[in-house]
Amino acid sequence: MTASTSQFLVVRGLKYHVRTWGDAAAPKIFMLHGWMDVGASFQFLVDALTRDWHVLAPDWRGFGQSAWCADGYWFADYIADLDALLEHFTPDVPARIVGHSLGGNVACIYAGVRPQRVARLVSLEGFGIPAEKPEIAPEKLLKWLDALRDPPSFAPYANLAAVADRLQKNNPRMARDHAEFLAGHWAEALPDGSARLRSDPRHKLPFPTVYRPDEVRAAWQRISAPVLWVAAGDSFVPRWLGEDQAGLERRVANFRDGRLTTIADAGHMLHHDQPTRVAAAIESFLAG
Repeated sequence: MTASTSQFLVVRGLKYHVRTWGDAAAPKIFMLHGWMDVGASFQFLVDALTRDWHVLAPDWRGFGQSAWCADGYWFADYIADLDALLEHFTPDVPARIVGHSLGGNVACIYAGVRPQRVARLVSLEGFGIPAEKPEIAPEKLLKWLDALRDPPSFAPYANLAAVADRLQKNNPRMARDHAEFLAGHWAEALPDGSARLRSDPRHKLPFPTVYRPDEVRAAWQRISAPVLWVAAGDSFVPRWLGEDQAGLERRVANFRDGRLTTIADAGHMLHHDQPTRVAAAIESFLAG
């Protein structure tokens, strides 16, 4: 595996962990992980890259080795954190960004808010979420308030091997050695040999706000950078969105310079399932 290092910095008052690979003098790629994941999740994708890159993959707030947030988690905070991270690592040069799922959705909105800060953008399975009707707003707020009274928690695991078992259950395509590697980043071993997830369980709180796709599309339409959406052939996401291939193409048409490609024989975690193919698509696009 390609060796990585850890950096810690303060981002908007929180200690942030950023995993890095490659020579700091090489061209930078920022890789943004998805919900309930960590920056180390890109290890296999980094291993498959054929060019020299300096890859920076932060753990979002409340995930991995980044600090937990006492006030909970709001989508806009990820956008503000990304803005601060780019200002720290590449203040004068527009960034190349690769985001998976949540990370892709964050990056696509950010690129419309600060279009001058993004040079090229790749979104892996980050196509938005299902639209919601405004009438459900009171119900969503009620569910959130009730959940605050009884916050969610994560059950402990017998050991890190059990975490690897869970990773393979979630994704049967994952090789055992990859699952064991990720288990050590997803979770931490305790003195008694058991393991607990590093993520803040409050990420499981229901969202109290209604998702309004018109606002998201308004951000997409402001993006000036070329955008590549990468879909997984066996992903649950199109069904979740209620979309077919044509529906995804209609979504990507909101970008001034957008394109869509599909990776066959891969699920939602396509950078785990087909890292070589995903790396080839990313490098071809970034070099374009």
